[in-house]
Amino acid sequence: MNRNKWTTAVAGLRDLHSKFGAWQLFLLAALILFSVQRTCVATDFYVDPDSAPARWALSHPGDPRATRIKEFIADVPMARWFGNWSGDTRKAVEAFVDAADEMHQTPILVTYNIPDRDCGGDSAGGAASASSYRDWINALSRGIGGKKAIVVIEPDSLAQLGCFKTDERRNTRLDLLHYAVSQLRHNAPAADIYLDAGNAHWIAADVMAQRLHAADISDAKGFSLNVSNFYNTDRSLAYANAVNVELEKLFGYRKSVIIDTSRNGNGSISQWCNPAGSKIGTRTGYVSNDVLLAWIKVPGNSDGTCGIAPTIHAGVFSPELANRLIDGR
Repeated sequence: MNRNKWTTAVAGLRDLHSKFGAWQLFLLAALILFSVQRTCVATDFYVDPDSAPARWALSHPGDPRATRIKEFIADVPMARWFGNWSGDTRKAVEAFVDAADEMHQTPILVTYNIPDRDCGGDSAGGAASASSYRDWINALSRGIGGKKAIVVIEPDSLAQLGCFKTDERRNTRLDLLHYAVSQLRHNAPAADIYLDAGNAHWIAADVMAQRLHAADISDAKGFSLNVSNFYNTDRSLAYANAVNVELEKLFGYRKSVIIDTSRNGNGSISQWCNPAGSKIGTRTGYVSNDVLLAWIKVPGNSDGTCGIAPTIHAGVFSPELANRLIDGR
């Protein structure tokens, strides 16, 4: 609330005090406070009833892990990822966003379909060409339409820019990210758009600031950090501030940040792929107007055939992984 509105509110309360008793005034103030705080609570974010943890818990009622997974993971607002597995992308996105809108909640979406995704790593794949990606992101943005949403664009895509050995390929990726921002801004004007900036211990802040600017972050809400990673929130906030210092110094603006807290409850042990000892972190919600903590990675979805899940492929849900994340083991 700005100063002028606050002054007006106080004057109004004084006038009300002359008409009502102290107890009635206290109740009115409590209602006003609740309405202000209501804008920042986790229930404003959509709990996906079709998430992998939710589906697993529903289909395994006799498993003792099901109740815990539902309570501690499935009932928490988290992102849904969209890629080349999503079928008719526009219809899939429309259905997801419409369901959230009916609940008066904001959905979180992740786009994960850029060509040469993950530089051929465990999550390799993506659109077959730049042209097909443009068509795909256009369909996704139209699926959101005029409804409220939060969109994280292509995790790791800027941090992995160095895996391309020619300027042509690097520029193609930057152009595609720029196109994604522009299409979302045009077709989904109510969406908050975040370009991904890797994690706190990957790319130097000044380098990342330049990459973000080249990908048109000036027209986005901000950048995302720690997606599918484990660094604690303090480290991510420190890196976000360093990136913003560089953005302001080089280009004259700062941006908001969304931090993935889905698995950072115990911090990082310098292993990124299904490490033992990880734990779910702070649940989805704003901590300020410029900082949103959110479960972007789905807890329990494997990082790949590695770590404590050597037989579970990337993106596949494992109740054992989920259960270990609840306990932090």
